[in-house]
Order: sequence, then structure tokens, then C-alpha cells
Amino acid sequence: MPSTLPDGDPAPASGELPESALRGLGERPFGFYVHVPFCVTRCGYCDFNTYTAAELGPGASRADYAATVVEEIRLARRVLGDAELPVETVFFGGGTPTLLPAEDLSRILAAIGAEFGLAPGAEVTTEANPESVDPKYLERLREGGFNRVSFGMQSARDHVLRVLDRQHTPGRAGQAVLEARKAGFDHVNLDLIYSTPGESDDDWRASLAAAVEAEPDHVSAYSLIVEDGTRLAARIRRGELPMPDDDVAADHYVIADEMLAEAGFRWYEVSNWATSDEARCRHNLLYWTGGDWWAAGPGAHSHVGGTRWWNVKHPAPYAQRLAEGLSPAHAREELTGEDRATERLMLELRLASGYPLADVPPTGRTHVAAALADGLLEPEAFKAGRMVLTLRGRLLADALVRDILS
Repeated sequence: MPSTLPDGDPAPASGELPESALRGLGERPFGFYVHVPFCVTRCGYCDFNTYTAAELGPGASRADYAATVVEEIRLARRVLGDAELPVETVFFGGGTPTLLPAEDLSRILAAIGAEFGLAPGAEVTTEANPESVDPKYLERLREGGFNRVSFGMQSARDHVLRVLDRQHTPGRAGQAVLEARKAGFDHVNLDLIYSTPGESDDDWRASLAAAVEAEPDHVSAYSLIVEDGTRLAARIRRGELPMPDDDVAADHYVIADEMLAEAGFRWYEVSNWATSDEARCRHNLLYWTGGDWWAAGPGAHSHVGGTRWWNVKHPAPYAQRLAEGLSPAHAREELTGEDRATERLMLELRLASGYPLADVPPTGRTHVAAALADGLLEPEAFKAGRMVLTLRGRLLADALVRDILS
């Protein structure tokens, strides 16, 4: 089943934000996320807010989706007022955005540009399943203003793809990278998943080798998480598949870092590697460094000036609210100063740029000193006043944050 929404305070039907959220608007980087909740089939590990044709039900359709999202973009402009907000990054995620016609994605992007303006050199990304695009489609996307594409490769081994319920053949992702390059895309990412049940070290090395051979300039690699309510979780519960092993996941992370470094990639966030600063995902960096973003689409989560809100989950009530001139927001929360400080530490410590020692709460400084002694932090960065994770530290980043905040 699709993911559930968190609790929160009621969101006003107008979408109006508190004055505290609007204060300083335009002084922080501003981006747009567009959620496209459609998939051909549901992958067994996925708990994202996505819908196949059979799950969609009445009151929503792919054909009308672009027009509906454009209405939310116009709402965003009204809510945010007249502040100069050139959009620095736009990211279309899902689901599978490229199930929509390229012209629909370009229409949504054009609406963002018309209402807010795109900053010079704005990064515009769409996710894509490798089998959902062809050369002509990619050319139309590029003509529509997209300059970055992220392909869900996941693995180069057929038996691993079958466990994940992925539909593409092992070589298709590499071919899609080549097609994107020929279409004129400046930047191309490949997403990989490791520690899938039944994936050996050699399987993982083969996937990394295939990704490197395709010559993207960015690779994301995430350990498989078994989410409650998914088909994968049910198969593991029935004993059909083993639970992913944490030690295997750690080994696979080390293999990834070694092989990607040898190929000229450098980590800049715990799960992300790029061949240059220009190749880093600027949209994700906006999330990780406290920027503002409006997220359009059912179930999408926005953040502006310390206020976070999320839209109704299903496409039908989402479309109905906008048709009635109402905000699709389901609920919201205003983050306290402590909340924001905690999230900043959690996110910035995952970055290669690190986190300033001066901002560590006094109660956490003993844990920081212990982490340095235990080899979790880079000594030279520490001397310069920053906490930067070593390779071992990256493997234990979540535990270190918990210790510092305890």
C-alpha cells in the first residue's frame, strides 16, 4: 500500500503560511519538487506514494495531471506573495514521471518559470525508469528545459532485479545513459540499491562496474530498507527471502566507495558520489542545507522558513481540492529552533563539507571527542573546526548523531 501521512496541525484551506515562514523569503535558496505518483507496476520494496492504473480509482487521471499541478503552482505564487523567488532547482520524482508525455512535464516546468522565473543555470532533473524513455522522448525533454536525468538502475544482475520487481533488463540503464548524453543532457545519475536478498559481493561489484562503464557523472547508492506493508516485507516474513544483513550492507558500502573512487567519483554525501562539484545534485543539496522548497503533487512535503506541510495523499482528492480553489495541504507543523538544529546536524554531518564544531551542543561534545579518538572523524578537518566523517564514520553516522543528541 502507498505510504501513510504523518499527523500534524490542521492546514488552512487557503494554504496561507505563518508570518514566521515568510520572513526572510528569498534570502535562502528556493526550489520546486514535483511528485508524479504513477507507476506501471509496484516494485516489491517500494512504499512511496504511487499508484498503478488499477490502484488509481475514479476522480484522477494521468491525462489531467499536468493541468492539476499547474493549478498548485499558481496557488504557490499566491501564497508566497510578491517576493523575488527565482527557482534554482526543480526535481520531478515519483513514481515514474516519464510515464507522462514529455510535453506534460515541460508544461509543468514552463508554469514554474512563468510564475517564479528560473534562476540562470537552474538545475532541472527528472527521475526515469530506463524502460520508460527512448531517444525521442529524451530529446523532447531536453528541448523542454530539462538538463539532468536520474535513472533507476538498481542492479545489473537479472536475479537481483527480479527480487526487487524491477521491469528493465540489466543492460537497459547503461543504454539510457548513452541516449541521454546524445540528447544533450548535461548531467546523468544512476541510482543503485545494495544488500538485496540474494545479492553476492560479486553481484554488487558487477553492478558498480556496469554503472561506471555507462559513464554517468553521478551515482547514488542506497542500502535496501524493508518497509512494513510492502510485498518484499511479506516475502521475508513468510521465509521466502532472508532479511538483508547489516554486515553485508556495510561491506557493500565499502566496495562501492572503493570502486567509485577508483573511477574518479568522490563522495559528497553519505549515499552520493559525483565526478565534479558541477555534477553534484544541487536540488538534494538544497534539502540538506536548509533551503526552501515547494513540493507539488499528492502526498508531497514542502518546507518554507521552518514550516513544513504535506498534501493529501490520493490524486483524486488532491485534484478535487485544487479544482475548488483550495489548498491540497493535509496538515503542517512549525519546527522549533531545537527541531531545526537537530535536523541541521543530522543532514549536514552526512555531507563531505561536514558540520562546524562550534555548533555542537555542549552535551554532545564528549561524544564528538570519543568519535575522533575512535576514527570516525577526519583529524585534519577537526583541527580546522569541522566534523567530517571518515569512511568508518559514514558507516556509523546515524549512531553518532544519536550519541551527540542524547
